Amino acid sequence: MPIATPEVYNEMLDRAKAGKFAYPAINVTSSQTLHAALRGFAEAESDGIVQISTGGAEFLGGQHNKDMVTGAVALAEFAHIVAEKYDVSIALHTDHCPKDKLDGYVRPLLAVSEERVKAGRNPLFQSHMWDGSAETLADNLSIAQELLERARAAKIILEVEITPTGGEEDGVSHEINDSLYTTVDDAIRTAEALGLGDKGRYLLAASFGNVHGVYEPGNVVLRPELLKELNEGVAAKYGKPAGSQPFDFVFHGGSGSTPEEILTALENGVVKMNIDTDTQYAFTRPVVDHMLRNYDGVLKVDGEVGNKKTYDPRTWGKLAEASMSARVVEACQNLRSTGTRIK
Repeated sequence: MPIATPEVYNEMLDRAKAGKFAYPAINVTSSQTLHAALRGFAEAESDGIVQISTGGAEFLGGQHNKDMVTGAVALAEFAHIVAEKYDVSIALHTDHCPKDKLDGYVRPLLAVSEERVKAGRNPLFQSHMWDGSAETLADNLSIAQELLERARAAKIILEVEITPTGGEEDGVSHEINDSLYTTVDDAIRTAEALGLGDKGRYLLAASFGNVHGVYEPGNVVLRPELLKELNEGVAAKYGKPAGSQPFDFVFHGGSGSTPEEILTALENGVVKMNIDTDTQYAFTRPVVDHMLRNYDGVLKVDGEVGNKKTYDPRTWGKLAEASMSARVVEACQNLRSTGTRIK
């Protein structure tokens, strides 16, 4: 199937919300990791989300000029072609973009999609993330309003992060402390500024102790039950029925989470869970194993010629793809999206 249309992406999110499952959002940095993600989704018979961070886009732009927009557009165009060969629907997303990179990343990419939509085509990306967690909530939401209006016109869904996620990702870092928990007041202020779908659809990355990366047990205290409190507080404020879930939540810092934490998050409205650290390791681990096992072949040791079959990037690249795709399958199982693809 092709990359998801705006209509299909909305249907994907609606199905996840109603079925209490979520889509793994897999960060990719190359055509090879893209294929690994697509293969994993196809093998799990799950639709999914592929995303590119600012650092990933810079890497994709090449080390000669490190242009983020060039890198993101190039891989997205590539994805639109190769995704046709996989029998699942895939949404393309851009991950964390802080304020100082908006003009060099999200705003130019929005402009690309705006031109495509004006020409009667679908947007290049299906969603973009604005990470204003380092700003005051007032400034964060003010920028989110501007971006949401543009995103809506371009048939794109916006993701917003209103409070910090701990740890570090692509140069954006926050301490692991009590500020990593969104309050009901934060959620109400978000609804007041961005609406509840009437001003455009958005995904909400609320914080419930999330931390990027993987940490030793005891260093991170996740409280996914907090999402229920946020939904209930906003539902009460806006006269929504008891038990309703006004927000489409995103689970950041999902690598290393326990099955119980994930299931609680799913029950409370999470429809997207970011996975990067675990898939990075899954991709790299078999490469390291191959190099160590074939040391004399991948290197021309002591003047020897080595073994081309062992240092050919396709040899170890296939192992990396298979390992990463298996981790994506596992993610689909954990998030209960296995077998839920749109036929």
